Amino acid sequence: MRAIALFGGSMNPPGLHHRAMAEALARRFDEVRVVPCGPRPDKARTEDVSPVHRAAMTDLAFRGLPRVTVALEDLERPEFTRTHALEALYAREGELWHAVSEDKVRGGRDGASEVQRAWERGPELWHALRWAVCHTPEAPPDPRDLPPRSVTIPCERVGTSAMIRERAFQGASLDALVTPCVGAFIARRGLYRGGALPRGRSAPLDRSRPCVLFDERNPRAVTAARALTERYPCVASPEDDPSVLVVLGGDGTMLHAIRAHWRRRVPFFGVNLGHLGFLLNGPEDVTEGLPSEAIHRELPLLRVDTTARDGTLTSHLAFNDAWVEREGGQTAWVEVRVNGAVRLARAVCDGVLLSTAAGSTSYARAMGVAPLQVDTALLILCGSNVMSPEGWRQAHLSLDARVEFQALDQGKRPLRGFVDGAPCGPVERMTLAASRVASAELAFVPGHDIAHKLTRIQFPAVP
Repeated sequence: MRAIALFGGSMNPPGLHHRAMAEALARRFDEVRVVPCGPRPDKARTEDVSPVHRAAMTDLAFRGLPRVTVALEDLERPEFTRTHALEALYAREGELWHAVSEDKVRGGRDGASEVQRAWERGPELWHALRWAVCHTPEAPPDPRDLPPRSVTIPCERVGTSAMIRERAFQGASLDALVTPCVGAFIARRGLYRGGALPRGRSAPLDRSRPCVLFDERNPRAVTAARALTERYPCVASPEDDPSVLVVLGGDGTMLHAIRAHWRRRVPFFGVNLGHLGFLLNGPEDVTEGLPSEAIHRELPLLRVDTTARDGTLTSHLAFNDAWVEREGGQTAWVEVRVNGAVRLARAVCDGVLLSTAAGSTSYARAMGVAPLQVDTALLILCGSNVMSPEGWRQAHLSLDARVEFQALDQGKRPLRGFVDGAPCGPVERMTLAASRVASAELAFVPGHDIAHKLTRIQFPAVP
């Protein structure tokens, strides 16, 4: 049976001390699973930055470590998963060991350790679970303080998350405390500075290690890819730690790249060699090569769960939108719930769609929706050819809304689903919400920024 170390924590932010702990655990166990926790009512600091930023920094901090994986599911939940629930969640996957630092077990001989005093069901967990206790080599724990089933793991650790936050707030260098990619991420977004950076900010575009993704069926994209790889020291694959993902093709190529590679946590710089190119820059913008500065916009993805007629549940991510539509000649009958409440008991229509603000210029616009500025913290719910309720066309929902589409009269009026235009087959139910962990950072040259394109859509006479 595989031995798995569960390494949970706020990761706010993850530093070199976390990485050293994961490396030490990986020398002892078959797998180290890093689990950044969801919101913690007992630790308000976990909400200093958004869950999507903690997710991104955790992906970056542990990248490249053998036998170390990052599980982001807990960040999608409204509250963090307690240790006993994590044990139950992963119990079938192997022999579980819960990784903690030495200070969490100090005082264990007297029942006074943090685990025993402060953790839910702490005294029970102390005796029932397996523990991997990490400590600095020069300060091993007193054996009398250890839980009954435990191993000790020596590891060199420097710094704390609190120290990183303090130095970031002061604008000091983080080089000795975090990996370079985490430091660059914190700087690019101005995290832990006590205030938000302006949206649509201009920032350097790192051209040191681009990776070129292109539509192989598009001759113009093939030619442009060849030219860029001759000009820059490109990496061959998104798995090779690129500094930027350069996407050549149309909006469809960009959507595919985002869904496939959002966890690389680097900017996507697109070049339109297709048609509309709303998410892309113009080919004329790269005649002199990639720009050194760009406007960066971080945009959320939708988490989409579909339930097929046989009960099979499948999860997807969408950047623009997801929808259900009639599969046959009959109109669709769809119940629409928002945050558990029925808002449309029976929408009689061709289909219903949920769109992000960035996707509001796509299919939602074709349904008659007025596009939103891409940074607007709203989702758009709309219908196609709605006959009932009469006059209903759309609704704006908060970014934290949870939406459900339920097929009514599935036998006579079956539905099929789509995610960013890609079919996901017949569906009985679709559940949608903005992801708390998945986002994409798009980079634009001034004048081709997505906000400028929206202005031209709304005011066609504007040059």
